[in-house]
Amino acid sequence: MTEGKRQRQVASVLEVEINDIFTKLGLNMIEGGMVSIASVKITPDLLEARIYLSMFKVTDSEAAMKRVKDRAWEVKKMLADKVKSQLRRIPVMHYYLDDTLDHVFKMEEVFKSIQQPDL
Repeated sequence: MTEGKRQRQVASVLEVEINDIFTKLGLNMIEGGMVSIASVKITPDLLEARIYLSMFKVTDSEAAMKRVKDRAWEVKKMLADKVKSQLRRIPVMHYYLDDTLDHVFKMEEVFKSIQQPDL
């Protein structure tokens, strides 16, 4: 099913605002690594948002995800203050780990090993 125009607009607003909130709360730098919003997907009824987090050089991604989920209520409260004039209801937010960056690094390693002949 394709995403509607309103879904894309709301997802875009949420992504920008949540990135800003993460910066203010210090959630963008965890354990010496960087955490950013990779993408936001929202349901057609605009009541649920899936937020995919990308982690770069974070040693323990499980602990980082726990830290983000522990402060989720704070993020939602700040988000509500920022977008209350644009949305009737603040969506329920679910956080997921986006591991595409890990796959990219693994694929690069595979390509490097293929290019280098074994002597």
